[in-house]
Amino acid sequence: THAEMATVPLGFDIDAPRWDQSTFVGRLKHFLNITDPRTVLVPEEELDRAKALVEGCRAGLVPLGSSQEQLLYAKKLYDSAFHPDSGEKMNLIGRMSFQVPGGMALTGCMLQFYRTVPAVVFWQWMNQSFNAIVNYTNRNAASPISLRQIGVAYVTATSTALATAVGLNLYTKRAPPLLARWVPFAAVAAANCVNIPMMRQQEIINGVTVTDGDNNELGSSRRAAAKGIAQVVVSRITMAAPGMIVLPIIMERLEKFSFMQRIRVLHAPLQVLLCGGFLLFMVPAACALFPQRCSLALADLEPDLRDSIVAKHGDKVPYVYFNKGL
Repeated sequence: THAEMATVPLGFDIDAPRWDQSTFVGRLKHFLNITDPRTVLVPEEELDRAKALVEGCRAGLVPLGSSQEQLLYAKKLYDSAFHPDSGEKMNLIGRMSFQVPGGMALTGCMLQFYRTVPAVVFWQWMNQSFNAIVNYTNRNAASPISLRQIGVAYVTATSTALATAVGLNLYTKRAPPLLARWVPFAAVAAANCVNIPMMRQQEIINGVTVTDGDNNELGSSRRAAAKGIAQVVVSRITMAAPGMIVLPIIMERLEKFSFMQRIRVLHAPLQVLLCGGFLLFMVPAACALFPQRCSLALADLEPDLRDSIVAKHGDKVPYVYFNKGL
């Protein structure tokens, strides 16, 4: 009943960023908040309550006695579990907050089991399956993608990863041992360059909606889509790089000690834990590399779109803006 509801505190906007999104540190704080792996353990009912609270807050009504902390925590849960475009609850595996537990298990196993071709094939396939779910879940919901396109993207990315991993594995048989340990990273980087553009091909074909500084739609741009997707590819490779490049060096040194040779059975769990340590910081840091609201200079747009914007707005729109996805 309305008797138990109160109006939102004056000047409080639940959708306003808590930190300055034009700086790297501001974006890092934002993504540390919404990629917090602890939110994966929050029960479904609590997530639904958080969504109801956020939607109520947008409508200007909140339960009586709601504190600003409660509203901000509800927004954190909402951002971690619901799609920003559609508002639908995302599957657990595809959420950015699941990147640390999911990514650490897969990365640790890829780094540990790199010596035999069957092991390389299995873990690269598992990793690409995980990536396909993440890329599909975090796509721009305004650009629908068919099941056939998802299938083609998945098969292409998995084939690229496997071809890179198996090819380099055979190539590095006579190379220094450390080079062989870096093969999984080369495979992951190559697959990312294929998986993300393929999963988001609709955006490249049809363009993404671009707006002016006040969010007024100006049209669709394929060049904007290409810039956004390129930034996401760089972010994803950066996310994986420290763990997959530095960790093999650490393990190479550790395995020379006699105590490490006695506890071989613990090598895989140790790699998984160390990967988790890297990803805990790298997931938010990589997401924060570029602003979520990406910009493109008017001069860099397609000539026909640029001409139509100039015809309507003159020189009032030097830059256009769009959501690059994650």
